[in-house]
Amino acid sequence: MCQGTEMVLAKLRKKLSSTVSELDQARLQDRFADHDAIAIGDAPLRENVRLVGEAQEIRVVPRSGSSSVEVTLSDGTGRVIAVFTGRTQLPGLKLGGGFLVEGVGRLEHNRFKLLNPSYTLL
Repeated sequence: MCQGTEMVLAKLRKKLSSTVSELDQARLQDRFADHDAIAIGDAPLRENVRLVGEAQEIRVVPRSGSSSVEVTLSDGTGRVIAVFTGRTQLPGLKLGGGFLVEGVGRLEHNRFKLLNPSYTLL
């Protein structure tokens, strides 16, 4: 067998022995590898960070008399929740869409969150 065929078979074996979750994580990491951003799983707390990921959940949450939009992003290395206070929607945002956020991260109830980050739809 030639080296190219062996490499193809090795990749196929790896895919067939991987879980759906592992395949999805690899897909997300490949999708966002070319962006100038920190991996969510490596992002430090209480420092300005630039993160990119896929919108996996969008919720409108009532908070202190005004609603907030919470967007859960994943890049295959971790998850972050971007919280936009005083909003009921983010025009153009959709599930599965790419989303770049910049802000200061913090832990709240063991969840990594960014409060009112700047954002760019990808």
